[in-house]
Amino acid sequence: MAGHSKWANIQHRKGRQDAKRGKVFTKLIKEVTVAAKMGGGDPASNPRLRLAIDKARGESMPKDNIENAIKRGTGQLEGVSYEEARYEGYGIGGAAVIVDCLTDNKVRTVADVRHAFSKYGGNLGTDGCVAFQFSHCGQLMFAPGVDEEALMDAALECGAEDVITDDDGSIEVVTSPADFSTVKDALEAAGFKAEFGEVTMKPMNETELTGDDEAKMQRLLDALDSLDDVQEVYTSAVFGD
Repeated sequence: MAGHSKWANIQHRKGRQDAKRGKVFTKLIKEVTVAAKMGGGDPASNPRLRLAIDKARGESMPKDNIENAIKRGTGQLEGVSYEEARYEGYGIGGAAVIVDCLTDNKVRTVADVRHAFSKYGGNLGTDGCVAFQFSHCGQLMFAPGVDEEALMDAALECGAEDVITDDDGSIEVVTSPADFSTVKDALEAAGFKAEFGEVTMKPMNETELTGDDEAKMQRLLDALDSLDDVQEVYTSAVFGD
């Protein structure tokens, strides 16, 4: 299967995430806490918590911080109670946008999200207005030059749902959200280390933006990303190479 040229866009998104490192510990602690609250404090039986801990370790978060976040989630330690909130809307050129938040005050959060949309040329929509355009899945991206046939065989053997070869030679392995960590670990054991991997909301159709529209959309995404309550921003927008 060939796909839209993704490599530059994945690198672009990774660069955006690297640029907001100041917020990363706060986001990860919130995610660990909420994952433990919702599914229990044992990562072996809680895939969401296991993924959150893996992310935290990947950012060199101290073990004590992770353990305390789990304890706050399970009620062993006092802490702020966060709840999940998802907002959906439209960006430049009608590109779909999903904003996932963890918040202790939904009134404040929706006001902040609405303001960012309106200030930067987007529109906050109603619940469900764009979510149907996305697939909740695990995504592992491998750089151009990887042995396509060997990777495909290994990925399908360890439970991946799909393997997509892009026009630029990069390869995308798609998994169910629950199988993401298992497939990632199995591929690493087989010698295939992804350049980028996450459980994400993957757009089923993409809106390509260039020039001024690309710049405007980037400002909107950055504004949403910078909000304290925002954990993840997903969009159908892709930027011209």
